[in-house]
Amino acid sequence: MMAPDEDSPDDSGRIRKRSVLVAGHQTSVSLEAAFWSALKDIAGSRGTSVNTLVSEVDDGRNGNLSSALRVFVLDHFRGRTRLRPRDGRP
Repeated sequence: MMAPDEDSPDDSGRIRKRSVLVAGHQTSVSLEAAFWSALKDIAGSRGTSVNTLVSEVDDGRNGNLSSALRVFVLDHFRGRTRLRPRDGRP
């Protein structure tokens, strides 16, 4: 049985609203399960939370946060991520 916050493989393209904390404020983003999973993987590889990662993307975005997150994930896997961890590590 899957946890309530998990998506099945069949749902990878379905858009779902998810609550996040951005700079101390509760908001929501609408993302496909595949992008949400990728954000969790990226955050884990950086040793940070999804909320912290989303806040970092929010700091440098132009336009819609959900779209900015999708572009961030795409850039990350293309090797073009511009964000640096807040602790200054490369």
